[in-house]
Amino acid sequence: MTTKNTIVIIDDEPQIRKVLSIALESSDFKVVEAENGNNGIVQTATNHPQLVILDLGLPDRDGLSVIKELRSWTDIPIIILSVRNSEEDIVKALDSGADDYLTKPFNTSELLARIRANIRRMQQSANEEIFTNGNLSIDFSSRIVKKGNKEIELTNTEYLLLALIAKNIGKVLTHSYLLKQIWGPSSVENTQYLRVFIGQLRKKIEDDAANPKYLVTDSGVGYRMILIG
Repeated sequence: MTTKNTIVIIDDEPQIRKVLSIALESSDFKVVEAENGNNGIVQTATNHPQLVILDLGLPDRDGLSVIKELRSWTDIPIIILSVRNSEEDIVKALDSGADDYLTKPFNTSELLARIRANIRRMQQSANEEIFTNGNLSIDFSSRIVKKGNKEIELTNTEYLLLALIAKNIGKVLTHSYLLKQIWGPSSVENTQYLRVFIGQLRKKIEDDAANPKYLVTDSGVGYRMILIG
């Protein structure tokens, strides 16, 4: 069982841990700090946090191995906070099991927003039938999608794609993950195909498809749904 409002920070830079701790504690989170990967795993197992913030460049082991070990026994959200900013590094981390990725230097307000979105996603019951975000709603039992009080007509593929992204609200889903889940393993390279369907969804659910507020692009990586309100 996770401990309410507890976040584990795994980072070897004392100054970063201090900045994060101040920001998180001012937002009513309890903070547990770890200066390396092995201690971070121990602290996560001991404190049962709601979320882990993880640096990839740790002194004792690579952050990717920490993600994989955590994922072997927990599904709590993991947000990467790292100086590594290449698309390859970001995709590797997300495909290894991380839920989100921010690069240093970071914006504290954005980090807090990502934390809230990931915690909200985890708090939603797996059996929850009605999803709401802003004025968008999805009834998973009847597969009815509404914007306000107006029902939106979606194709089967559009619905499956929207439902998958909504169930992972706040989480960056890579191109390869979305393609594999919706179209199968043989389609993981068809990113253009995915862009077409995302474009169609935006035309139907966004107020302005050119400036989406629900389905946003993480350039070169994938897509995620923004928490509204």
